[in-house]
Amino acid sequence: MSDERGFGVDGAGEAGAAEDLEPSPMDPPEEAEEAEEAEEAEGTVLALVPAKDEAERVGATVRALRGLPGVAEVLVVSDGSTDATAARALEAGAHCLDLPRNLGKGGALNAGLAALMGRVAERLSPEPAALLLADADLAETAGRLGRLLDPVLAGEADLAIADLPAQQGAGGFGVAMGLARWGMARVTGRRMAEPLSGQRAVRWEALPALLPFAPGFGVEVAMTIDALRAGLRVMEVEVDLHHNPTGKDLSGILHRARQARAIARELTRRRVWRPTVNGGRAEETPGDAGSPAETPGDAGSPDREGSPATRGGDGGHPQPPDSDPSSAAPADPPDRGR
Repeated sequence: MSDERGFGVDGAGEAGAAEDLEPSPMDPPEEAEEAEEAEEAEGTVLALVPAKDEAERVGATVRALRGLPGVAEVLVVSDGSTDATAARALEAGAHCLDLPRNLGKGGALNAGLAALMGRVAERLSPEPAALLLADADLAETAGRLGRLLDPVLAGEADLAIADLPAQQGAGGFGVAMGLARWGMARVTGRRMAEPLSGQRAVRWEALPALLPFAPGFGVEVAMTIDALRAGLRVMEVEVDLHHNPTGKDLSGILHRARQARAIARELTRRRVWRPTVNGGRAEETPGDAGSPAETPGDAGSPDREGSPATRGGDGGHPQPPDSDPSSAAPADPPDRGR
């Protein structure tokens, strides 16, 4: 059982909600209510923040996110944290889903999204136009994520991914990043600048094509591949964000090893290792694990600004992540990635 602290309907849960509008006397009450809800949802954003032992920075991150135009609610998922992450998130005005054990980044996102969808279904939260995913250690720079939301809210992209500047103090060897770029290009034909960026804005109605999120550190690579295969418009946006980088000490090396293993697992599930024909990309067949039955031919064009391919999703309400244990991939060792 998880502790859904902060999931009341008062206080921070109503932050950013539009004021009630009086229905026109010319309109039936039902039509006026529907029009009001559509107007409220047009630019509404729900923010989801996975966090593992981020008590020092999560408060600043939440405050910055709540200050963004259109952000109605922020949900922090404390992923088995052993510090005061949940308390700091609540103090800053977020809802908090405090998981009793670490599920890994993908698992935390699935749990948080299921909670958000439940609130939307029960009309405790407004149905949003977009979901914003943000790491807990962005602190004040999370306030710059409006640039990421703009193309999604404007209808120009279904998935927008933040392209971060070089992070001071980062000391990786490029293995995980290189593997992600290579695998993604091999599967989709698209080379991404920041395939591992956790800062993402997703059109709410496009979510069914991406669910459930892959477990552990493979969540970003799997999400991008699934989006491109579904024909969603994927765009990278340069945003000046800063987080705690992973260094070259033992902890950093182990973190990147787990990350690379998770990336390799998701690429394997998506058949990236298949032999190619005449040096070309491996052909996918209907029914392949990790891929939709039909893959549009124009999905994932090589240009960086996004593909003009057809939108994915059925236009209906996103469904909660699949909770059937038999359909879930094995999770990574407990940890959190960026």
